[in-house]
Amino acid sequence: MKISKNKVVSLSYILRVDGKEGTIIETVDGVRPFIFLFGRGSLIPGFERHVENLKTGDRFAFIIPCEEAYGQANEKAVAEVPITAFAVDGEIDHEMLAEGNVIPMIDSDGSHLNGVVVEVKEQTVVIDFNHPLAGDDLYFSGMVEDVREATAEELKRGYVMTGCSSGGCGGCSSSCQ
Repeated sequence: MKISKNKVVSLSYILRVDGKEGTIIETVDGVRPFIFLFGRGSLIPGFERHVENLKTGDRFAFIIPCEEAYGQANEKAVAEVPITAFAVDGEIDHEMLAEGNVIPMIDSDGSHLNGVVVEVKEQTVVIDFNHPLAGDDLYFSGMVEDVREATAEELKRGYVMTGCSSGGCGGCSSSCQ
């Protein structure tokens, strides 16, 4: 069976940044493959374009340029936030504000986003809200582990249901019946 719209796809892969010889940032093996419902727009479009029509056992290797992935890093996505914004009960947790830490935040519109601490100054914290892979070309190599028809429930919900012995939704019990 070929990968096409509304098929459940299982893949193993290695993801590298900046080409075939680049740094490995993620490895997904066949024991715990990446499983998704194809053609629902939940993945980077270039990724789906490259695996479409492959079948179980097929190998793949392709690059997705940063412009087709998470885009270039945007200077406007780096902000200085008053250090007082991180106070809890009047105290600043300086361990939380260590450079490189990811801080979950909410913007003025109520949207959730993650920021990486770039620098801690006396009165402000420099936070980078770019996606961690912004500016990186993504190189995927791997294999199609399985392709199957989606169940009616998976099509209705719009995502793959895994984890329950009944083909359920990720470990729940009664709610996946």
